[in-house]
Amino acid sequence: MNLFLDAFSWILDPANWEGRGSIPQRIGEQLYFTFAAMAVASAIAVPLGWLIGHTGRGRDIAVAITGAARALPSFGLLFLFVMIAGVLNREPSTIFVLVLLAIPPILAGAYSGLEVIDRRVVDAARAMGMTEWQILWKVEVPLGLPLLIGGLRSATLQVVATVVLVAFVGLGGLGFEIVQGIALRSYDQMLGSAILIIVLALLLDAIFAILERFAVPRGVRAGRIPDVRTASSGRRATAEASATT
Repeated sequence: MNLFLDAFSWILDPANWEGRGSIPQRIGEQLYFTFAAMAVASAIAVPLGWLIGHTGRGRDIAVAITGAARALPSFGLLFLFVMIAGVLNREPSTIFVLVLLAIPPILAGAYSGLEVIDRRVVDAARAMGMTEWQILWKVEVPLGLPLLIGGLRSATLQVVATVVLVAFVGLGGLGFEIVQGIALRSYDQMLGSAILIIVLALLLDAIFAILERFAVPRGVRAGRIPDVRTASSGRRATAEASATT
C-alpha cells in the first residue's frame, strides 16, 4: 500500500509536470507514436479491407496475413528493424513496426464489417440502380462502421501498449520512466508510470467505445435493420397509386 501511495505522490509531484522530461512531455510522446502509427495503418488497411469486403476477393489471403501478423513478437521486431535501419533511423523504424502491428486488427474490422451485411440488402441496392461506388458508400460503409471502429479500438490499445517499448531504443514515451526507474531502483517512479499508461489506455478505450456505440445506424440501434428494399417498395407503391388516380 505504501508503494501505491508513493507512486501517486510521484505522479502528483509538481516537479514532474514541468520542464524537459516531464509527465506531459512523456504522454505527448506516447500519443505521437500511437497516432502516427494509427494514421498510416488506417490509410493502408481501411481501403484494402473495404475492397476485400465489397468484392469478396482476397479474403483468404487477408485472413492468413492478419493471423500470422498477430503472432509477431513486437519487442523482437522493434529491435530488429532498428538494428537494420540504424540508430539514426530509430523513429521511422519504430513507426514502421507499430504500423505492422496495427494493420491486422484494422484490416479485419474493415472487411468483416462489410461481410456481415445481409447480402439481400446489397442486392436490393443494385436492383434500385445504385452503382458499386454508391453501394459501398451509402449502404456498406455505414452498416460496417461499428466493426471498423472496433478494429481501430483494438489496434489503438495494442499500439499504445507497445509504444512503451520504444523507450528501450531511446525514443521516450511513458516507458522511459519505467526504464529509468529500473536503473535507479525507483519503484515509485516505475509504478507511477505504469499507472499513467493504464489510465491512458483506458481513456482511449472509452473514447472508441463511445464512437463505436454512436457509429451504429439509428435504425439498427432501434432493432430495425435498414433495408433499401423498403424504400424501393414504397416508391413503387406511390407510383402505382398515382397511376390509378
